[in-house]
Amino acid sequence: MTAYPAHARTIGEIPRYWAAHTPDAVAFWERDEAITFRTFAGLIDTGYALLAARGVVAGDRVMIVAENCVAEIALFFAASELGAWPILLNARLSEREIETIRAHCRPRLQLFTSIVSQDARAHSQRARARSLDAPFVGIDVTETDTSAASEPQALATKVATLLYTSGTTGAPKGVMLTHSGLLHFAAVSTSSRRLTPADRVYGVLPLSHIFGIATIMLSTLYAGAALYIDPRFDAAAATRVLQRFEITTLQAVPLLWRRLLSYFRTLERAPVFPHLRYLYAGGGGLEPGLKADVESTFGLPLHHGYGMTEYAGSMFITPMERPRKDCSSGELNPGCEVRIVDTDGREVDSDGPGEIWIRGPGTMLGYYNAPQLTSEVLQPDGWMKTGDVGRVENGALFVVARSKEMIKRSGFNVYPIEVESVLNGHPVVKLSAVVGRAAADGNEEVIAFVEIEPGAAFDPAALKEYASARLAPYKRPQEIIAVNALPLNANGKVLKHELKARLQAG
Repeated sequence: MTAYPAHARTIGEIPRYWAAHTPDAVAFWERDEAITFRTFAGLIDTGYALLAARGVVAGDRVMIVAENCVAEIALFFAASELGAWPILLNARLSEREIETIRAHCRPRLQLFTSIVSQDARAHSQRARARSLDAPFVGIDVTETDTSAASEPQALATKVATLLYTSGTTGAPKGVMLTHSGLLHFAAVSTSSRRLTPADRVYGVLPLSHIFGIATIMLSTLYAGAALYIDPRFDAAAATRVLQRFEITTLQAVPLLWRRLLSYFRTLERAPVFPHLRYLYAGGGGLEPGLKADVESTFGLPLHHGYGMTEYAGSMFITPMERPRKDCSSGELNPGCEVRIVDTDGREVDSDGPGEIWIRGPGTMLGYYNAPQLTSEVLQPDGWMKTGDVGRVENGALFVVARSKEMIKRSGFNVYPIEVESVLNGHPVVKLSAVVGRAAADGNEEVIAFVEIEPGAAFDPAALKEYASARLAPYKRPQEIIAVNALPLNANGKVLKHELKARLQAG
């Protein structure tokens, strides 16, 4: 037997491999119940029969409106084994968002994880779905669009899942991710994190996001390790799980790291996690202050990476043997190529920055039913435009902004993440978001929205003075606006297009 399912051709072969080789090993914990690989394989079998009985065939779309649970994962693999395309959607999306995606992908079936999610239950009731029998009690199903055409066999067998982008800048797009791309990333991720069957991983990030489904779920299963699956993040509950289940690997978006540290500060005694060996922050930019706080609290390096839905995971990651003191996204993953280019697609000087272009085995096939959008991103020679701005120094990538978020002021480029990093360092600021506002002279103003720590006073003049001491004049916010809560999507990313809409509305 090999160490991992290295010869798998589809993602469905991952759990099957471990069910055959280590059937009694724990694959998941859910609500403190251990589920072995043998039991999980049985759930996939039942899910396969259930979907097939309802007419699902290769090339159909199966929409799963869910919050994290083992049943969701089993149905995901069952649909994929049928050659159908599972589409995982976070149940915390609004009815409008769910309906927009449903109308676009035209699924044959919709499934709802009502057993773990009140939001999924509400969507299920609107769809008049029916509850399934054992072992999927609490999972609801409804036939949605039985007239929708199945995708051609040649395409159906390549695509493992249709993953919709989080839509932080507008309408979400359906990314066609391949079996080969996800398997490649699972292998790379397992290797880069030194994952083994002895590891225990905490999984609370939504499986509807590439971080949750690829970096955490698929990579953990690929390694034959155990995953504690949680539907929602609660700092106190997460602390208990980390200690009681001897979690070895903790990966989260920056917002969750902030919430965990904030909870620790309320305790009389700092918690201890002797089994943790690997920490990772992804799904957004990493700030120096947060990195320093996490590392001093846990006594471990906080690793970082750079990835995106359109590449089935991460393209860069900080190696375990070479942790970094800065906030670089690390080194290029095996199989991936990178170019840093100007607006004409020409490579920039080594000091950059420029737009990041990527090419490699993880590249998506394209956006579903959106050939024009696909052609704007994918080049004929395989290079993919990420829309992000960055530079490479001594082999390490530094991401400085989304190209669409970059602010033009006084002839200079202002990268919001730099201004946000400064503001987030102020003791009264809980979280900030910076956007540009068009000025009458054709320039752009730097506008900052801030959440203030509970009980703290908002003093915009003091915050401006703080920023002025740390930023060049053209980077300083012209206005700082306090909000009760920044608009976030289900993955913890700030919805900056909503902030810009607020500015336009006055």
